[in-house]
Amino acid sequence: MKRIKYIILTLGIIAGFGLAALPSSVGALDVFNDACSGSASTTALCKDRNNEQIQGFVKNLVNVMLYVLGAISVIVIIFAGIFYVMSMGDATAITKAKNTLLYAVIGLVVALLAYAIVNFVLEAI
Repeated sequence: MKRIKYIILTLGIIAGFGLAALPSSVGALDVFNDACSGSASTTALCKDRNNEQIQGFVKNLVNVMLYVLGAISVIVIIFAGIFYVMSMGDATAITKAKNTLLYAVIGLVVALLAYAIVNFVLEAI
């Protein structure tokens, strides 16, 4: 049963990376072009719109969050290693340490995929 669970988990991770790597066409709707046409082009919103500024802010925000999440994941992985070493053969402590390590690695993988998706979307716009 454990082997089937690990096979399914491995296939899911491989499929996730595969789907993240697939190119897809993105048809983004530019609301400002429709809203700022004609006499509305003189409004303050239409004059001050700058998508690059918003994209840069979102990209910086995601980068900072990724660095924080990466640091937290590394700390949790270190704690899981310490818990594993300090378990002294106790089966429940070993299981707890392994689960902590697994969840930290899964969280790190999810964060990296989120980073890749956000950067892909921002580059496509």
